[in-house]
Amino acid sequence: MALVRHETTLAPGRRVRADRVVQELTFLSRSGVFGLFDHRCVTVNGEPCLRPGAPLHGGDVVVVRYDPHTRYRARPRPPADGPFRVAFEDDHLIVVDKRAGVLTVPTDRRETDTLVHAIGRYLGGGGPARRVEVVQRLDRDVSGLLVFAKTREAARGLIEQFAERKPEREYVALVAGELEADAGVFESRLATTRDLLRYSTDEPGEGEPAITRYRVERRLRGATRVRVRLETGRRNQIRVHFAEAGHPVLGDPRYAPDLSRHPDWRPRRLALHAALLAFRHPVTGEPLRFESRPPRAFLAFEAERGRRRKDRHEPGAAAPHRRHPATGDR
Repeated sequence: MALVRHETTLAPGRRVRADRVVQELTFLSRSGVFGLFDHRCVTVNGEPCLRPGAPLHGGDVVVVRYDPHTRYRARPRPPADGPFRVAFEDDHLIVVDKRAGVLTVPTDRRETDTLVHAIGRYLGGGGPARRVEVVQRLDRDVSGLLVFAKTREAARGLIEQFAERKPEREYVALVAGELEADAGVFESRLATTRDLLRYSTDEPGEGEPAITRYRVERRLRGATRVRVRLETGRRNQIRVHFAEAGHPVLGDPRYAPDLSRHPDWRPRRLALHAALLAFRHPVTGEPLRFESRPPRAFLAFEAERGRRRKDRHEPGAAAPHRRHPATGDR
């Protein structure tokens, strides 16, 4: 059976999702359009496009080739309230936005409700789960972006980039207290106790080098929103560095838990979100960059603290007593 071919070049200045363009070309249902993406019937600028939500711009060339008599079934999508959202996917890797409360990989207890299991089931498309290669991890109660490889070749390339500190990784965090400095750097060597807690050590030859850079984005009453950039990716690195400086991440039950409690931070999770991830595609070399907005809990906390801060500064109100905690800059 001859294949139908549709092609279009987006007009200058146009910005649109890929699935909208395919629907305009084929007049298929939403499910039918998604099926075309899943069965590699859509290309953009000559490359297969697997993401219906991929953003397109003026000048992009979209080609759709399919058999009109074949029903292209769409692969099951992760539920909106599931453990992750797909940010990017191709034949070599998948980038996801993880929900807080989900383990990235199993512990010694061999859990099966982890992120890596959920991604495997998603990639299996209702059949046997597909194996993915773990490249990086996020703590259970941290949300945000991370990448997994679908092939060993892609895994090797990504792991090499992370080992050489090439990827960009930025986090948004709400930490206890009001940081005085607008920016700073934490640099130490992180060691591990028998209880698997991390701490900075000055002992020669012990620990792993860890470098954390931050800048203040907003000061709130009793808390600060910071943007954190990792130069190294040690386990619990951000949590340890801010806790040791006297400004633990809100909601942290392990590092400075007495200080990390805040009456307006009610979620049972860490106030830490992986907001930016950028690296080079391990196979094509294309630069990839992904961003994720902080969860609603962050915005609700900031709105509440901002409102209370404003109330305290209304005419006639007593002037607030401001503390200036140590910044812990090193």
